[in-house]
Amino acid sequence: MPVDDDLILDAAVDELRDYGLKRTSVDNVARRAGLSRATVYRRFESKNVLVQAALVRESARFFGEIVAAIGPLPTAEERLVEGFVVGLRKVRTDALLTRLLVSDPEELVPYLTLRGAGVIAAASEFLVSQYAEVGGTMTRDPHVLAEMLVRLAISFTLTPDGSIAVADDDAVRDFARGYLVPLMS
Repeated sequence: MPVDDDLILDAAVDELRDYGLKRTSVDNVARRAGLSRATVYRRFESKNVLVQAALVRESARFFGEIVAAIGPLPTAEERLVEGFVVGLRKVRTDALLTRLLVSDPEELVPYLTLRGAGVIAAASEFLVSQYAEVGGTMTRDPHVLAEMLVRLAISFTLTPDGSIAVADDDAVRDFARGYLVPLMS
């Protein structure tokens, strides 16, 4: 019987949420999924690959929640502003990310930076698709702008304290209107 990757990824996310990156093991993920260790390793060659896959999938879910919030907005500019606000709010309240930032920041940071290509690519493609959906036109490459926005959001996530009050939706909204929207022209 074929193994559903979602079964393994669900178990991995649950392990990460309960125990953090350091204490999560492929053995524990396999046990939680009701599978053998070898079966998990056949699908994901290492713990690193498994964690990356889990984070990419969770990113896709995260973006689905953002789409639900910004879907009714008619313009790319409005979607950018509200998407940035909703995204930063969700980052601050997401149980998995909060757990990992508190318990294992030294383990999490590489998955968002040095080993973050998958998460950055998935998030960037999401932004480009949202822009295309509203038929936006810009003189700049939307892929480059999307990647810049994702990298900026990661920076705010990892270092929330600064001149911009990321816990204040109105402050984030003002920042996005004043600094991010002009990048679209």
